[in-house]
Amino acid sequence: MDVYEPRSKRTRKARERHVARQTRRSAVQDNVSRLRHAAETRLPGGAGLWQRAQLVARDALWYARNTRYLRLGALALVGVLALLFIGSNVVQGRIFPNVWALGINIGGLTVPEAAAALQETWNNRLTIQLVDGDRAWPVSPAEIGFRLDATGVAEAARGVGLSGIPMGYEVLPVVSVDFDTAQNRLLDLTAQTDIAPYNAGYAWENGEVVGKPGRDGRMLDVPQMVDRLKQDPVTIVRVGRADLLMSRLPPLAADPAPYLEDARAVITRPPDITGYDPFRDETVVWSTNQEVFASWLQVTSDGLDLRMEMLGPFVEATTRSLNPSGDARYLDPAETRDTLRQAIRNKSDNVLLRIRYRPTTYQVVSGDTGYRIARKTGLPFYWIEQANEGRDLNRLSVGDIISLPSRDLTLPDKPVPNKRIVVNLDTQTMVAFENGQMVFQWLISSGLPAYPTYPGVYQILSHDEVARGGSYTLCGSAGCGQWEMYWFMGIYEVVPGLMNGFHGAVLLPNGAYLGGGNVGAPYTFGCVMAQNDNAKLLYDWAETGTLVEIISSDFPPQSPLGEMARSQFSGQS
Repeated sequence: MDVYEPRSKRTRKARERHVARQTRRSAVQDNVSRLRHAAETRLPGGAGLWQRAQLVARDALWYARNTRYLRLGALALVGVLALLFIGSNVVQGRIFPNVWALGINIGGLTVPEAAAALQETWNNRLTIQLVDGDRAWPVSPAEIGFRLDATGVAEAARGVGLSGIPMGYEVLPVVSVDFDTAQNRLLDLTAQTDIAPYNAGYAWENGEVVGKPGRDGRMLDVPQMVDRLKQDPVTIVRVGRADLLMSRLPPLAADPAPYLEDARAVITRPPDITGYDPFRDETVVWSTNQEVFASWLQVTSDGLDLRMEMLGPFVEATTRSLNPSGDARYLDPAETRDTLRQAIRNKSDNVLLRIRYRPTTYQVVSGDTGYRIARKTGLPFYWIEQANEGRDLNRLSVGDIISLPSRDLTLPDKPVPNKRIVVNLDTQTMVAFENGQMVFQWLISSGLPAYPTYPGVYQILSHDEVARGGSYTLCGSAGCGQWEMYWFMGIYEVVPGLMNGFHGAVLLPNGAYLGGGNVGAPYTFGCVMAQNDNAKLLYDWAETGTLVEIISSDFPPQSPLGEMARSQFSGQS
């Protein structure tokens, strides 16, 4: 039922509304008057413009607060713009603004665009510091086995919607870990991270030998570190750092006192160190002092030993000094350590180190064949074949590069440095030296042209009072019997199992002697033959390891004694 309202009451309310409208209109007119007055009050320069702009802004704000329809219109406009913005991002599949991942803003990008940007940052810009105290090693995430799911991160970023407005939103990376990659990289890193323990040692200070206590070392615990990487790769990527897990390594010996007297004995008078080159019959002397020698010593569970980290620089420096012309000579670090260690334990005054040779190459010149190269380089042909496996050494061109094995192959035993036998294939002569003095000289017979004796530097490898051999060239109607060689000493293998060497008379299967028992011309099948009595003298004199230098027009003397022997029978002074 309608409620009746008296006319007088309706009239009163209408008057009230009218008064309110008039009040608002007056306020508007007053505000407009103020705006006009401000516009007419022109201040000089930018100050007037700024003040007018402030007035306009305040006026507009006042309108928005006091005009209901204007407020509603503004809100509606904002709503429409927001809906258009959201709709645009949804339709285009874009991530909403102010969303971050891996330190970059991926808002406004599509999922594929964001994934590409994240992957580019991951591959090229992101670095993780592996830290141990004040030491650090930068690595890329991929190096330690971290794999980014860039698409997964981008899709997660799109899923956060408007959460980035206005304060921003960080999407965590999606990371997996490849165990093998992480482990292999950490194992490689141990060469830099690990600190070897310092075993007790000694120093030369103020003319005295003093002991130095041992110290702990540190070792990267690879299995535990891999587990750490796998447990929380996301945090490691976010902070860009992973602290390495290191284990303690105690020294083998911490107390230098038990061996102080032994150390004092060798440090006070360091042994003389001599290098010997058996090919050149050359000695090189290196000097050291108490301070340096003391730094080489350490105490282990077996007693006094050598520190390779301190001995190494000496080996490198001596190797450089051996090669002023780019030769291939060097000191072997392990052999040097073992020789010095034995000298220290034996309290020797002298140390003899062998100078060795590295593999080299040879450039083919006109007229070269594989066998000619063997004769020129002093290396048996089959060893050169082995160094060039799969290559036909009978088909060579000028300029070809041939690999040559180390010369040390011809001297497998410890050389006897004070004895040397020199054979001259051109003059069919032999001279033996002891301590630089000639002890034997006589004529010999070397190999026939079809079975040549190889020039080179070799050594006595074996002794057999009677050795046997054979050749198809001696086969006849009675078969292929063997010959007997007296006072045989092997010096090199022609092929595996076939040895050439020195010997005396050769008794053939038919009862005759090779060469009619004569020497002075090539008669043998590659060996060096002497008169039987002379061969016996040489057999008794030359122990295993005695050096043998075989020279020819293809292979010149390698040592001063080789030169002396060549001069002895050539009439040269």
